[in-house]
Amino acid sequence: MMTKQAEIKLIDTLWIVLICLTLFSAWMAERAEPGFISIVIMAAVLAIKGRIIVDHFMELKHANKFIRTLMRAYFYVIPALIIIVYLYPDQIARWTSLS
Repeated sequence: MMTKQAEIKLIDTLWIVLICLTLFSAWMAERAEPGFISIVIMAAVLAIKGRIIVDHFMELKHANKFIRTLMRAYFYVIPALIIIVYLYPDQIARWTSLS
């Protein structure tokens, strides 16, 4: 079990990591050329940030396994869907059109 001081240091470190990842995402959005690699990188950043938030800031790391698994899955499913939409935009547009 971690001491209170160690927990505070971990949370501070994770907060800085989240800020750095957010700044990196903003930089990539402004500078990077749209492409598969940049989409995969952004999806990975989303998954990493989501996992940090769920485990440490929402304190679900030691919560009920079902709830924790659902929350973690969300941050893996959404990035995967982003990549799939990038790879197959026309097919998805046909599936989701109302006409």
